[in-house]
Amino acid sequence: MGLEDCLPPELRGPETVIAPIAMGFSGASVYRVDAAGGSFALKLARDNEVDVEWRHALQIQRAAADVGLTPRVVHVDEARRAVVTDFVVDRVFPARYLDPRTHQQALAELGHMVRRIHALPISSDVAPRDQRRLLAQLSSELQSGYPIPTFGRQAIEGALAAAVPAEAPLVLGHNDLNPSNLIYDGQSLLVLDWSTAGRCDRFVDLATLAVFLRMDDPTCLRLLAAYEDADPRDALPDRFIYMRRLIAALVGAMMLDLARRAGYPGAASDETLASTLSLAEFYQAMRAGTADPATPHGQWTFGKALLKESLR
Repeated sequence: MGLEDCLPPELRGPETVIAPIAMGFSGASVYRVDAAGGSFALKLARDNEVDVEWRHALQIQRAAADVGLTPRVVHVDEARRAVVTDFVVDRVFPARYLDPRTHQQALAELGHMVRRIHALPISSDVAPRDQRRLLAQLSSELQSGYPIPTFGRQAIEGALAAAVPAEAPLVLGHNDLNPSNLIYDGQSLLVLDWSTAGRCDRFVDLATLAVFLRMDDPTCLRLLAAYEDADPRDALPDRFIYMRRLIAALVGAMMLDLARRAGYPGAASDETLASTLSLAEFYQAMRAGTADPATPHGQWTFGKALLKESLR
């Protein structure tokens, strides 16, 4: 069976063109399909994805598509666990966020988008996502004889040891709102890759945006104000501050683990906090083409930058 077999009959034929456009960290494969006068995206589930979790993610993706939060679902091949959606040309939302002329509007769009995600209905059988437990699991795996920098271990252990502020009711969250999962079509902000969606603390998605977009505290306050549709708070909630630290440590550990699984040898003796790139410096290296988070070395460098951010 080939990729074309995953498409609906009307998109198959001699004029159909299928080309890879992404290979996410999750292991899912994504392709652009040009056929029948239109463009579509074909996503195949990763090989080790649990079937019930794939079905829950598809259910959430369809609900999100119904309210315009993600591209329209065109076709689903459940046997092959393949989903075809409309292909949306990305106008590069981070550039819109970083442009002083559009920054405030982009920040408001982020807050409103998260509020709409959290308003999606939650099926009773959708499992919660426990970021703290996942970090503990990753910490155990990384400590099994694999050398990581001392400061990285301190960031992970510190996030796990920190007191957890009082919990709030869980919402349906995306759980991976990094910039690569955001697309801007010129009018609306859309979200891709719902494979990690599930019940979560409402601050997880907001803290994830804050970490990846390097928001300072005043910007975080404005993000929360847009999310809550209220005047800005006087101070950031303790639970948001904790989640911001936890998310930076969690994603940093994930990146180190990806590098480990890809055969990266681990820490050298001279990898200190001072010698490690900051998250801003890593992004600059990406733009300059000297860092690639799709490679083991890039994942290692990205992970260290995130762990440094967690300590900050």
